[in-house]
Parts: sequence; structure tokens; C-alpha cells
Amino acid sequence: MIEEDLVAPCGMNCSLCISYQFGKNDLNKKGFHRTYCPGCIPRGKNCTYMKSTCDKLGKGKVRFCFECDDFPCKRLKILDKRYRTKYHMSMIENLNYIKENGLEAFLREEELKWRCSQCGGTVCCHNGLCLNCNINTLIRNKKYRWNEEKTK
Repeated sequence: MIEEDLVAPCGMNCSLCISYQFGKNDLNKKGFHRTYCPGCIPRGKNCTYMKSTCDKLGKGKVRFCFECDDFPCKRLKILDKRYRTKYHMSMIENLNYIKENGLEAFLREEELKWRCSQCGGTVCCHNGLCLNCNINTLIRNKKYRWNEEKTK
């Protein structure tokens, strides 16, 4: 099960992030040069992306953005649009789901939605690959993104 602390205040499921998965699997040993990230909350940043523009997030006054009167704010809408367009996920949808159904139900849904059909690992939202099964695809093309032809 995904840890509760891996859901950032902005609605990002950090366990899907390439920087988190690289660190979890220590993939720099395979020739990559990427900064590892344990997630926003585990590293004490509340929300790395929006903390400097949102006093409530920066000071940890809210756990999730939906607790704010300005939800969804302009900055979150911009982030959400980029993630919906490029990475097949929506922070705003995630936050609305958590608000309506609770964090535990969200985590269960995420486990199913992002589970690799081959090994049961977690698919990365930034490239659509399971970094257990498809690491060779990423080794051959370090800039691999969704919808490119997969080769094993």
C-alpha cells in the first residue's frame, strides 16, 4: 500500500514520480544522473512546487489544497493542466477524490490504477513505464515519454 505521506498537499501521488522511483530503486547505478526525491512531505517540504507562492502550504497550515478557500488556485490549475496533458493524471481530480472519499480510499484506487500488469510494481506517471519491467526501455531512451513505442 502507498504510504499516506507520499500524497503531497497539491494532490501529487509522489510514489508515481520518476524522482521518487529512481531513488527507491537507486537507478543512478544503471547510468542515470537524476536527483532522488523521497517525496514532499517525507523531506519536510510540505509542497515543493507551490510552497513559495502559498503561505498556507509553505508553513504547513493545510494538509491538502482543498482545505483552502482559494482551491483550486491559479498555480494549481496550471500544474494540473500540465500533468493532465503530459502525464495522464490530475492533481485536482485527486484532491476532489480525497475530499469526497478519504485518503485511504484514494490510496487503494491509486494502487490499482498505477499497478504494472506484468510485475505488480508501480508505473511512473512521467513516462508510463514500470521501472522494474521496462527499465531497459528507459536505458535505451533516457527521454522516453508516454505513447512512444515500447521495446523490451
